[in-house]
Amino acid sequence: MRIRDLPYPDPGDPDVRSGFRLMLWLWRSQLGGQLKALAWGTLHMAAVASFPLAVGMAVQAATERSGDRLALAGALTVALGLAVTAGDTMLHRAAITNWITTAARVQQLLARRTAALGAALTRRVAAGEVVAVSTGDIEKIGWFVEAVSRFGAASLTTAGVCTALVVYEPLLGAVVTLGVLALVAAVLPLLPPATRRADAQRAKAGRATELAADTVAGLRVLRGIGGEELFLGRYRRASQEVRRAAVRTARMWSLIDAVQVVLPGVLLIAVVWLGARLALDGTVAVGELVTVYGAVTFLLFPLRLFQEIAMAYSFSRPSAERAARALALSRGTRTQDAVGRRDGARTLPDGDLYDPVSGLLVPAGSLTAVVCGDPDTAGRLAERLGGHGTESAAQAPSVLLGGVALDEVPLEAARAAVLVQDKDPVLLSGTLGELLDVPSSGAVAPGQALEAAQCGDVLAALARAGGAPDGDPMRARITERGRSLSGGQRQRLALARSLVADPRVLVLDEPTSAVDSHTEARVADALRRLRAGRTTVVFSSSPLLLDRADRVAFVSGGAVTAVGTHRELLANEPGYRAVVTRETGGDDGHDTGGTGMAGEGGLAAGPAGSRGPRHERMEESA
Repeated sequence: MRIRDLPYPDPGDPDVRSGFRLMLWLWRSQLGGQLKALAWGTLHMAAVASFPLAVGMAVQAATERSGDRLALAGALTVALGLAVTAGDTMLHRAAITNWITTAARVQQLLARRTAALGAALTRRVAAGEVVAVSTGDIEKIGWFVEAVSRFGAASLTTAGVCTALVVYEPLLGAVVTLGVLALVAAVLPLLPPATRRADAQRAKAGRATELAADTVAGLRVLRGIGGEELFLGRYRRASQEVRRAAVRTARMWSLIDAVQVVLPGVLLIAVVWLGARLALDGTVAVGELVTVYGAVTFLLFPLRLFQEIAMAYSFSRPSAERAARALALSRGTRTQDAVGRRDGARTLPDGDLYDPVSGLLVPAGSLTAVVCGDPDTAGRLAERLGGHGTESAAQAPSVLLGGVALDEVPLEAARAAVLVQDKDPVLLSGTLGELLDVPSSGAVAPGQALEAAQCGDVLAALARAGGAPDGDPMRARITERGRSLSGGQRQRLALARSLVADPRVLVLDEPTSAVDSHTEARVADALRRLRAGRTTVVFSSSPLLLDRADRVAFVSGGAVTAVGTHRELLANEPGYRAVVTRETGGDDGHDTGGTGMAGEGGLAAGPAGSRGPRHERMEESA
């Protein structure tokens, strides 16, 4: 694989049983590139290691006044120089290619896993961990996988040089070989504590980063309660712990550096002293002594790679563990992700939507509203309806669409059939036209969707903002996550995007929680009209939406306990009436944690943890 050929057509199925197995799988996955790097690295280091031989030949030729041997030494030096140049250039090319392609493979695998899990990903693994893997961790993993080939070349060259010295000059060669083994034996015991200290430093740095992120996210609240100094003090203490851990780690690596400087120096002194005695005795020629001295000096270079591979493994191992945890997450409750990638026609299931866990049945082509006393329960149920469930196979069978389990159809087909818009939708940066340029059936034009979502004021605001060329709001730019818009405006643009997609089944979780009552009523009417003949599920406790639904399902304790129209359930189901009107204790003893009765017409706030129209009207106006 070359860099120009990225991305991979198929990054493969990784071995995620552990971080080490993942790195081993990555190394095997690019075996051709690793062998190239090993071959070029061996050529480069062997050529460098052979320079002392050429220098020794030249010195010996000058001593013996032999012009032919001097010319031969010069020719050998030129040949070795060309070999060093070619080997170093191609080694760098192969090594960087291995590094980048490894990182790209991990990033593709992570992107595929993220797309497969969808919104359920952050329920199963921290979002910060996914970001860490996809940014800094992939570079560390790529570093280790790439360094393995260079370490292999250094090991082969070191073994070759020691063997050649033993053959060339047995006594000096034996001393050098024993010295190299002693150096490796002295460094190896220092690596585990250095690794543990590095792990402790990264753990403390991670906690400090989390504390800083939480403080920034809650800065407005902290200012309101006067807690800025308290959290600032906590971050200072965490930062000092990171500093102390970094100093301890640096001390250990400095000790390893010192050992790798002192011991080779001692070895070099011993070889020079012994070689000089042998030269004085006439046992070793001057040229041979120069050759041995040069070989020992060369060995200092590959020995440094032993420290690099140890550092690379130390830094990449926790990164690989995090990557393995994220990649080990499976999409479905009964099938593996490979099912979603199988070949075959892109068949979209259709029909009634049924969740066997809660007992929720959504007839095809209907507008069904779902009322839950707990917003978290509503969010989990919405995710399950889209095939994003997080439960294991033993706990929860798959949702059925037209009698077909969503987990058993290709992922692309499942996503095209059922679209879930959660209560906090994300708007990506770009123009409004790009925001609405999504895969769709083409039945709903962007203008129709914007009109149905009551986005007239949003279009006017975007046109007035000055970022729209020629006053065209479709060419106006939306900032990252739509931060320049109000909560209600973001919510309505997200709804318009979902309507443009025109899926067979559209699941909306609190789609109008941040808009005023008048806008909500118009959105409800337009939603019913535009989605006629399509299956639509709305999670809400707003009477304005509930009154326009074909049927309403009331979920209590994670299961459907009543089904009917809004007015029927208000009259006959005390628990439902308590949730919708926020009564403090219905006739059946159900307590929703509400604080007051409904206003006229039942237009009160939603259940605890959600926002009702009156509160929302204030937010939208703000």
